[in-house]
Amino acid sequence: MKSKHPIHVIVYTALMAAIVFALTSLFIPLGESKVHCGNAASMLAGLLLGPWLGGTASGIGAFLFDLTHGYGFVEALITFASKFLMAMIAGLVAGAYRRKGNVLDGKGHLRVVLGCVAGGLTYVALYMLKTYIKQRFVAGVPLDGTLTVMAAKLPATAINNGFAAVVTPILYTALRPALNKIGVIDQLNPKC
Repeated sequence: MKSKHPIHVIVYTALMAAIVFALTSLFIPLGESKVHCGNAASMLAGLLLGPWLGGTASGIGAFLFDLTHGYGFVEALITFASKFLMAMIAGLVAGAYRRKGNVLDGKGHLRVVLGCVAGGLTYVALYMLKTYIKQRFVAGVPLDGTLTVMAAKLPATAINNGFAAVVTPILYTALRPALNKIGVIDQLNPKC
């Protein structure tokens, strides 16, 4: 399975997009937001597929979730961009350490954790910025009301990204050897 056929790239990217969609669909409402495992799947896509393919898979999965759950096209585009950036940052941070020659030992695991933390913080910042702009400038909510909505959304976002920062490195460490063995990692992300 060492060929770099474009269909393999499409299939792996689509598979990760489907996983992001499915894990985002399994949610528990919490205040103004929801708790789900979609961010963990998004970061896993960035780590396994690399920053660009992983970002694309993450963005597509989240975009399709928003479209099929009534959030509208513009909201889905914003979600695509923020989830793309989350997975891309996770993949880039982990990749920067990877190029220094680290393997999946203690240092390699640390780089994966740092990538997930960086991706999660990127998403939290973008989500809070989107909420602020939407409330303040689109809905015309006063500042105190906007801050209240942001505060109500922050716990679920923090839980989602905290969970992802803990679980994603564990999943990555478990999946990577099997994917290496069949050549998937080399096909999609040869710098790993």
